[in-house]
Amino acid sequence: MSEKGNARLVKQATVAMERALANSSKFKVGVALLTKNQKIYQGCNIETITSNLGVCAERVALFKALSEGEREFKVMAIVASSGQVCTPCGICRQLLWEFAPELEIIMVDRHGRTLVKQMRDLLPLPFDRSTLKKSAE
Repeated sequence: MSEKGNARLVKQATVAMERALANSSKFKVGVALLTKNQKIYQGCNIETITSNLGVCAERVALFKALSEGEREFKVMAIVASSGQVCTPCGICRQLLWEFAPELEIIMVDRHGRTLVKQMRDLLPLPFDRSTLKKSAE
């Protein structure tokens, strides 16, 4: 993806971050997920008073896209309000692997520092359909 395209995606993630509901942690995260057909789905983290019922921004964006029929994804930008780059949590990594194993992920902190990784780098030994096939043999 071009630098201009990356900047556009990061801007969309930043807008999504401002919508985060992070009253407990004050840790806001926004995501912009680009599909193969160039549509962008935004997501933000949503906390509840029962902390284990909250949802990460990555899952919000992914589920929005999946619920709209999207099945092919190119790039996800993740912007965090913290002073360091925010990587997807383990649950999000697993879901992103299952639905977008070829995904490029751009992670940006509040200072603009950027880290770009492929999904396979973030989850090098995934549990997926191939694991299920091996156990049945």
